[in-house]
Amino acid sequence: MTDEKKVAATGAASKNSEKPSPAVKKTKVEKEEKPKNEDKKDKKFNNPFSEQDPLQAKLVNMLMRSGKKTIARRVLRDTFEEMHRRGEKDPLKALEKALQNATPTMEVKPRRVGGSIYQIPIEVTPKRQESLPLRWILAGARSKKGQPMYRRLAGELLDAASEQGFAFNKKMEVHKMAQSNKAFAHLARY
Repeated sequence: MTDEKKVAATGAASKNSEKPSPAVKKTKVEKEEKPKNEDKKDKKFNNPFSEQDPLQAKLVNMLMRSGKKTIARRVLRDTFEEMHRRGEKDPLKALEKALQNATPTMEVKPRRVGGSIYQIPIEVTPKRQESLPLRWILAGARSKKGQPMYRRLAGELLDAASEQGFAFNKKMEVHKMAQSNKAFAHLARY
């Protein structure tokens, strides 16, 4: 037998045999492990927390209690991670959407006109439009009990982003008050 025939005979014998050669076995194992490793390997979450972002800085300052800013920063960072764990791909966009959904355009202010106090609807100033939704979201998160703050805050932000929750209900309540008192809008100039 020539060398070519020997190689062909051993190749045919190895194909017909039930046990593959060790070299073939390694390639099969390597091919099978790659997809398993990719499934197990979760992509690293890049936390969008930034101290230079004015919106996040304002949220940290409003979240802070007793001057403990590092704890407030950690809570916000953990909030973004919790939002990612709950399926939100971009927590920063969800934060902006939550604030947009909870921002009121009209509110009522009491004014005394001719001895009577009227609830007069007025437009909300831009500076107040930034602070009110943050205040309501934090109030909604603080009112829940039994969980760490970052989970409560993540839940409230996701609720506000999907037009639910305490902050969104508060906005709708303020708009409803302004709508019901629009007959007194002409008294705003006093």
